[in-house]
Amino acid sequence: LYIKEENTYYIDGPLDLTFLMKIYGLDLDEAGRCRHYHKVCDVVSLKCAKCGKYYACYQCHDEMEDHQFVATDNDEAYPVICGVCKKLLTREEYMTGSCVHCKTEFNPRCKLHYDIYFKK
Repeated sequence: LYIKEENTYYIDGPLDLTFLMKIYGLDLDEAGRCRHYHKVCDVVSLKCAKCGKYYACYQCHDEMEDHQFVATDNDEAYPVICGVCKKLLTREEYMTGSCVHCKTEFNPRCKLHYDIYFKK
């Protein structure tokens, strides 16, 4: 088993494991919108550095886990999942404001929470 491309693994041929990208949260819809953030553009999930799970928002995380959400470091390869296409995103890709894979626009007000999700 080795990684050749993001989200594609090879065992005698390609094997797409994107379906393993689980999004956690409260009252989630199919795109990962939760009870706290449920506008059309609220479709990203962010990784907690402590538990390694991707959550729709820090509030869902803090209500569901036994620890507070911990921001990811700069060296975290893929701290974000697009809830529409379920592809992993780098911090830089996420900060462009839309998914580089499916072109879905993200909520621009998420910038207000960068300090919660990402260490400087």
